[in-house]
Amino acid sequence: MNSKGFIFDLDGVIVDTAKYHFLAWKKLAETIGVTFTETENEQLKGVSRVRSLEKILEWGNKTLDQDTFMELMARKNNDYLAYINTMNTSEILPDVTRVLLFLKEQNQRIALGSASKNARAILKKVALFSNFEAIVDGTNVTKAKPNPEVFLKAAQQLGINAEKCIVFEDSVAGIQAANTAGMISIGIGNKEILSEATYVFKNFTEMSNEFLLELIVLSNEKHLDSPKR
Repeated sequence: MNSKGFIFDLDGVIVDTAKYHFLAWKKLAETIGVTFTETENEQLKGVSRVRSLEKILEWGNKTLDQDTFMELMARKNNDYLAYINTMNTSEILPDVTRVLLFLKEQNQRIALGSASKNARAILKKVALFSNFEAIVDGTNVTKAKPNPEVFLKAAQQLGINAEKCIVFEDSVAGIQAANTAGMISIGIGNKEILSEATYVFKNFTEMSNEFLLELIVLSNEKHLDSPKR
């Protein structure tokens, strides 16, 4: 059977750590007297830590000296890491484990492609680290998605050509990165938001083993010409 490269994003695909970013930013904002709700949090998704703090200060019409700014950024990251430290296997999103085990049973190659600098720690916390043959995270790349660097490096580490790789992503930028790399892109989430993906599923519970087998057996050309599911 053909060996393909299956590359998974982390946050929103394998686990959902977005809630921890929200809690950490909310705690920080409240310490400087700025209101922070889910509405503000949505505007920080995919935004760097520096720019996120700048936006919070703008919303509250606040200014800080550079030392205080750096101290608050470090505090936010420490709070986030403290939340992550409490993670366990219950944090794995539905049917992720089934999909990983099925791919391993079919002798497929599995990698992680994530912007998170805490990816390795998170995978260890949820006991999935050993499922990944290659891990490319925020410590290994210099260009953010939609640049395809993270996925191309993952494919390179697996020793699999890009056109034989399948990417699971929950963000528009991630789908665009996979498409630019010439890989099959599978969106996990809202079909309307992730419309550029080759296929879109609400979550892994909608993805059958038969579909995964198709991805392994059929040529990429057939998939790329196929309608979205």
